[in-house]
Amino acid sequence: MPEVSDTAPDFTLPRDGGGTVSLSDLRGDLVVLFFYPRDDTPGCTKESIGFSQQLQAFADAGAQVFGISKDSVAKHDKFVAKHDLTTPLLSDEHSTMCEDYGVWKEKSMYGKKFLGIERSTFVVDREGKIAQVWRKVKVPGHVDEVLEAVKAL
Repeated sequence: MPEVSDTAPDFTLPRDGGGTVSLSDLRGDLVVLFFYPRDDTPGCTKESIGFSQQLQAFADAGAQVFGISKDSVAKHDKFVAKHDLTTPLLSDEHSTMCEDYGVWKEKSMYGKKFLGIERSTFVVDREGKIAQVWRKVKVPGHVDEVLEAVKAL
C-alpha cells in the first residue's frame, strides 16, 4: 500500500472515449488519482461532478485529474454523457491498479461482506512520487481540499 514519498505504482489503463493513459507518460505534471466505487451512484456522481467542475482550476495549478473505478469503458462513456463530466475516467476492470494502490478492500454493507474500492485519492508529484493520500474519503469538501493541496505543491 503506497504512502507519501513512495514511488507511485505505474499503470496503463483504458479511458472513457478511447485510448489509454499511462502514469509514466505524465511525468513532469502533478497527477490526481481519485478512486471511487461505481459509476452513477450518488456519492460517486457528486465526487466526479465536483472534480469536473474544478478541472480548469486543477489544470491552472499544473495538475491532471483522473477518476478510476472497475467499471468498463462503455459504462464510463454512459456516465460521462449522462452527467456532462469532463474529468477523464480510467477503467481498472481487473482491479490491478486498485490492488497496487491498496484501495481494493473488504467492505461491509447490511451485514454482508464483499470486496470493493475504498474511496481514496492520491496526488502524484512531478517526479512520480506520492505527495498526498486521502483514504476513506467523505465527498463533501473533498475536491476543494485536494485542490488546495495541489496548489501548495
